[in-house]
Amino acid sequence: MTATEWKLVLRHHSGTVRMARDKGLEQLLNESLETLPGLTQKAMFGGWAWLVNGNLLCGSRHDGMLVRVGKENEVWALEIPGVVPMMMQGRPAGGWVRAAAEVYGNAALRRRLVDAALKFNKTLPKK
Repeated sequence: MTATEWKLVLRHHSGTVRMARDKGLEQLLNESLETLPGLTQKAMFGGWAWLVNGNLLCGSRHDGMLVRVGKENEVWALEIPGVVPMMMQGRPAGGWVRAAAEVYGNAALRRRLVDAALKFNKTLPKK
């Protein structure tokens, strides 16, 4: 296992857990988001997350791109093949979707999802 495949090592009650990160997806998202005012990044969801004004926007994990599109955008987002509800503890997380590689690898689809997340993010209070 290389350092690029296993970047994060987190401690929790059961010991050390290694989290896989998708460096290619992280690069795509960084290129799309790097000029946004109020942008921060941090380890989250077993991957890497981007926040705007303290509110979660999207994330990158080994199993796909997580996007906070808001509940009003879920219907059309879930109609895209390769987009599924984001699951948290076995339940769908309202307003969040997970996009597979064939979706985030398509610049137009990735941009559409990220733009929806940015629009939703603007409705949230700054933290």
